[in-house]
Amino acid sequence: MVGATVLVCGSVFDGVGEELGGPCEILVEDGKITEMTRKVHRPDGAEVVDLSDRAVSPGFIDCHVHLTMDASALPTQTLTSSAAKALTALSTARQYLLRGFTTLRDLGTMDPDFPTVDLRNAIDAGLVEGPRLVVAAHLISSTGGHADIRPFYAPRWDLPLAAAADSVGEIRQLVRREHAYGSDWIKATNAGGYFSPGDDPARCTWFDEEFEALTSAAALLGMPVAVHTGAADACRQALRAGARSLEHAYLIDEEGIVMAVERGAFIVPTMQMTQEDLAALEAGALPDQAVWKFRRDSGRILSSQRLIAESEAKGAFGTDCGMFPFEHGVLEFQALVAAGLAPARALRAATSVAAELLGRGDLGVLEPDRAADIVAMPGDPLADIAATESVDFVMKGGTIHRRPDGPTALPSP
Repeated sequence: MVGATVLVCGSVFDGVGEELGGPCEILVEDGKITEMTRKVHRPDGAEVVDLSDRAVSPGFIDCHVHLTMDASALPTQTLTSSAAKALTALSTARQYLLRGFTTLRDLGTMDPDFPTVDLRNAIDAGLVEGPRLVVAAHLISSTGGHADIRPFYAPRWDLPLAAAADSVGEIRQLVRREHAYGSDWIKATNAGGYFSPGDDPARCTWFDEEFEALTSAAALLGMPVAVHTGAADACRQALRAGARSLEHAYLIDEEGIVMAVERGAFIVPTMQMTQEDLAALEAGALPDQAVWKFRRDSGRILSSQRLIAESEAKGAFGTDCGMFPFEHGVLEFQALVAAGLAPARALRAATSVAAELLGRGDLGVLEPDRAADIVAMPGDPLADIAATESVDFVMKGGTIHRRPDGPTALPSP
């Protein structure tokens, strides 16, 4: 049982407002916020942490990561053992926690086993320390779709890497397998991707009845669906079929955004990933299979991101880290603001909106009875969103993982 802690806060972003409040104090007991006023009760033996010169926020939530992937060496890294992937993922997750990310949704690993499910369970059981994990163990794709990475290898190699299916029965079987072995979400792909070989983000990769088989099987089992999608018609297909979140939505149009608003779906636009790809294209470092696709589409992607920023769609924070370095993930805040989001909306995307997407009413807001996932940073993130790079206090579930006066070995973003 975690003891009592009093946080003396200089200013507070509560996860829902437009402005910073404070000063105030937050009393944390047994992993939850129990009091939040100008001056809280101090239980005997409570630790008092002075954050009076810092802005305090709910812990950040990244709704789209790949802890077991390394895009810079994906064809070879994918072939490592499940244990190696899980151990690497644990180290990566711990480092990301220290940057302020107390909850992560991991959306798939290219592995025949379930390493992220095992990692989530180990963290939940207290066997290891790390951020709270919500996982979709595998990416379900059509043959030759974005998650079918077998074209990286010679056809004679029968490697069990892809969760690929084409018939209604096969698709339902894959969904049921994810449910049986512990996935929280279903992750599907219904358009091509930029880093995957042999597909095109501007094309839908499943027929309607195939994709509806996936979402209906997931709904039967009570599992929400996240969809890697690109083409405008693929975005609309995902929404018609009942997807809860559109991932990337690279080429979404106004019609798709209106549909998302009407249906209450979330968009996770992964805008920093686009900035990483633009830099890699300029440097000549983008993988060969991505160059022609990204060169063709980059302008349209940026236009779609501006449409999302200008809309009333529920935009949730997600990075696609694993496809680029995790130390750059916090830069998503700046990418969101550069696309047109107000800083407060960008912060909500990583707190209350992300928690709503995940169906976690205990997270994302600072108020009594919520989980004590709390971060602090010098500066004012509403005046300069880059302050989010400087998080130096991290509490998850009432346990302090980083202090302003503590050692840190984190590389700069």
